[in-house]
Amino acid sequence: MSNVPENTVYSGPQSQSPNQRVTLTQLRQKHKKGEPITVVTAYDYPSAVHIDMAGIDVCLVGDSASMVVHGHDTTLPITLDEMLVHCRAVARGAKRPLLVGDLPFGTYESSSDQAVDTAVRVLKEGGMDAIKLEGGSPSRISAAKAIVEAGIAVMGHVGLTPQAISVLGGFRPQGKNVASAVKVVETALALQEAGCFSVVLECVPAPVAAAATSALRIPTVGIGAGPFCSGQVLVYHDLLGMLQHPHHAKVTPKFCKQYARVGDVINKALLEYKEEVKNGSFPGPLYSPYKISRSDVSDFSNELQRQGFEEAASAAAEAVEKIDNEQ
Repeated sequence: MSNVPENTVYSGPQSQSPNQRVTLTQLRQKHKKGEPITVVTAYDYPSAVHIDMAGIDVCLVGDSASMVVHGHDTTLPITLDEMLVHCRAVARGAKRPLLVGDLPFGTYESSSDQAVDTAVRVLKEGGMDAIKLEGGSPSRISAAKAIVEAGIAVMGHVGLTPQAISVLGGFRPQGKNVASAVKVVETALALQEAGCFSVVLECVPAPVAAAATSALRIPTVGIGAGPFCSGQVLVYHDLLGMLQHPHHAKVTPKFCKQYARVGDVINKALLEYKEEVKNGSFPGPLYSPYKISRSDVSDFSNELQRQGFEEAASAAAEAVEKIDNEQ
């Protein structure tokens, strides 16, 4: 699936031209060399540009957009058409990372044909390089296999699978007892056997993730799964601390390190903007850049008066006087 020679050595973003896309071959080489793989979610053009500039390996357009962007309590409501809008926006902004698009709930479980049709749309209409699907039930394993056989790269996802909260009983960590831990490893192996190039391990104990990582020949990407995975993924908004309001705490999981508190900066800026508009200090002369000459204002006022807009003519004249006094 890559035109990069097998013996090409990946040495980071400095070895690539700005428009050279990260490939599966390069990810496999990083994994083989024990170099951690970096993954961050993105849902729109600005976040994709940031991820691109940072040199992140993989950009995941996650169905977590349902919660983080659309404000739902779960990932279930988001539609394929909504996901495709996010995918296209991200594809315009992230030129370097491998792009992986989530298949939303209800778009791949019914049959292998449905799964392949959905995956094809995510690549053709969404501009993605690969897809991600959740879970390890026989139907989902079959879906993964069918998509791979259709020539589309697939990332698997085991452990806490948010689309399955109906049967999991909520957002509950997995692998916390022997049977559950064994199931995590077995499911990851089944996804590898189906042809997945990588598997996300979400919310499982670190020893379980270490075991799965050791058992697999493909990279694991952890989220709330400890330090022993082949790489890590975090949600853009979570790692930046975008939502600091207590009402929105549901979207900031306890396993996420906040590398910034951007939400505080945003809140402060919005409050300052509101105050400056209220007290009249914004926009002021500095942010009123478009000029008109005094003679043109005079002619403009005369024309307004001729048309019967006396108050408008006076307002234009008074504005000129005020601007001159402020400068």
